[in-house]
Amino acid sequence: MDWFAPIDAYCERLGPGLMAEPLNALSNAAFFVAALWAARAAMRRGVEPVIWLLIALVFVIGLGSLAFHTFANRWSALADVLPITLFIYGYLAFALRRFLALGWWKVAAGMLALFAATFAAERIMPPGFLNGSGAYLPALVASVIVSLELLRHGHPAQLNVSLASTTLFLSLIFRTADQILCSAVPIGTHFIWHMLNGLVLALYLEAAIRYGARRAKGPAEKAKRSP
Repeated sequence: MDWFAPIDAYCERLGPGLMAEPLNALSNAAFFVAALWAARAAMRRGVEPVIWLLIALVFVIGLGSLAFHTFANRWSALADVLPITLFIYGYLAFALRRFLALGWWKVAAGMLALFAATFAAERIMPPGFLNGSGAYLPALVASVIVSLELLRHGHPAQLNVSLASTTLFLSLIFRTADQILCSAVPIGTHFIWHMLNGLVLALYLEAAIRYGARRAKGPAEKAKRSP
């Protein structure tokens, strides 16, 4: 495999070069802003290392996406996808354990279910389906399921997770539309996916910071809001 083979996947890119996707590259600032905002909030509250790890992953997501939208080749595509995948599975485990207070076996089962759904979706969907956005649908469904469970238990993190799920759905529309609207919108719409996802990740991180402290009791007990 040629790790330096060029990839032309988005409407904005018209040729090779580090700045052939200026909006797609610059819009990654949304991830850095989300991570830095969360880091500031985390320092004020004195959160645990696992939450710092989630914040660090968001920062690395920004670095990986920036690399892909500048170098646009196979190695940078991996740098883009890997931290996103780690965050998806890491946050799901965190939410199941800390928000819903599930045992580790149930957490592992939830992660395995997401992996199986993603694996199946990638093999069932035809090439180029939804401009590649279909791969994110299992993660969206998982986020919605978690938000519904949080609503059922009256957990205050439900608002953040529900807003994040809704914004993720909206952002997937813009990711999908990038190639579809290319002739009408030459700059594409992928940069909007970045900006909305910065908000998605900020909402997830805020929930982790405010409501993700280790608790002894189950999800039926409402987490108290800090002043």
